[in-house]
Amino acid sequence: MNSANLEHRHLLAGMTATAAISLPAVSIAVADTETLPSTENTMTTVTFTKKEPPEWLMAFWKEIDDKTFGKGFDCFTKDAIGNLGVADWHGRETIRENLRAFIDTGFTAHHDVLEYWDGGSIKIFHGIVTMKPDDSGRPIVKPVMSHFFYMDEKDPTKVRRWIGAVGPAQF
Repeated sequence: MNSANLEHRHLLAGMTATAAISLPAVSIAVADTETLPSTENTMTTVTFTKKEPPEWLMAFWKEIDDKTFGKGFDCFTKDAIGNLGVADWHGRETIRENLRAFIDTGFTAHHDVLEYWDGGSIKIFHGIVTMKPDDSGRPIVKPVMSHFFYMDEKDPTKVRRWIGAVGPAQF
């Protein structure tokens, strides 16, 4: 299998994981009831262009990797929403503090962007995060990541919603 096919399999697997993570919450919320129809009925076509990752994205990951949690988070609007796995974080400072708390559970992360796709108001990226436990007796893991960044309509340089999936991650 060539590397392009392998990369696309990783991207699809990560996107599937992102979708799968959000589905259980819906099924739990409506257990023992009929499935509710979708309220979204507008279809939109978006063209994506594969590009080098932008500086704001690299600065965001660097803040996490370096455990500094500073200006790299300014890529989010003040009222941004972050859904990383099952997390539902509201506000840039809440996103920052919850990521800090997660990273402080005993590992160092390093994010590598393998693909970045720009669709104007939505950005998608696929990568690998190397998670090195502080306990050298535990293995290093390198789960696949897929993230969707929805840009703010008023300020398209800022992220208003972040949906991401990482995993599986086992130490």
